[in-house]
Amino acid sequence: MSPVRLTHTTALILQALASGSRHGFQIMEVTGLASGTVYPVLRRLEREKAVDSAWEDEDAAHEAGRRRRRIYGLTPSGQLLAERARQRLAATQRVLADGGLG
Repeated sequence: MSPVRLTHTTALILQALASGSRHGFQIMEVTGLASGTVYPVLRRLEREKAVDSAWEDEDAAHEAGRRRRRIYGLTPSGQLLAERARQRLAATQRVLADGGLG
C-alpha cells in the first residue's frame, strides 16, 4: 500500500468525514465539491484503507422515502490521516489570512 497523497481535495473530504458527514451528498454539500470529484477520492481512500463503507439498511432508506445510500467512515489509519489533513488545511488558512505567499 502506497502512502495516501494528501491533496487539498482529499484533505477536504477527510475533514468532512471527520466532522460527521457520512454519505456522498453530505460530503459534496459541506465541501462544495462535485460528485465526479468526491466519489473517485472516496474509492481511492477505500483502496488505501483510510475509509470503509457499507450500504445502509434498505428498510431504513425505504421508510425515509429514498434510495439506499453508501455510508462512509474513517478507519483508524484514516483518522490519523484526517488529523494530518486538518493541520494542512489550517496551515493553508493561515497563509491565506496573512495575505498569501508573496
